[in-house]
Amino acid sequence: PVLYREAVLPWTQRIVQEIQSLGVPVIVFSTGTAGFLDLVAETGADVIGVDWRVELDRAWQLIGERAIQGNLDPAWLLAPRSDLERAVRDVLRQAGGRPGHIFNLGHGVLPETPPDAVAYLVELVHEWPLVPQD
Repeated sequence: PVLYREAVLPWTQRIVQEIQSLGVPVIVFSTGTAGFLDLVAETGADVIGVDWRVELDRAWQLIGERAIQGNLDPAWLLAPRSDLERAVRDVLRQAGGRPGHIFNLGHGVLPETPPDAVAYLVELVHEWPLVPQD
């Protein structure tokens, strides 16, 4: 966290401010930042992307009322469809229909990921109700 605060945060804040001054919303994503998401929030970004190692509730506790993007482990796209479906539903349940959640992978698509798995993931997310069901 010290290195991030001293060497990364000031520059990231500057970049975020410059982009926002153009009227463009900014998403900041950095993997492996679970231990200092509060510092990532200090970037001033409109949306904070979180990797799959961060529980969404914990992320919102640390960053406050800001939008969150994430956080399915990209390895789930290599799993059988039933397992992928369960993992997607877990992320969506954690989000609980909360405004400001942008479903995404908690990092990039792995090179060996079959394109049809990505298409199926998109279908699953689109089928999920925007308002949580009991």
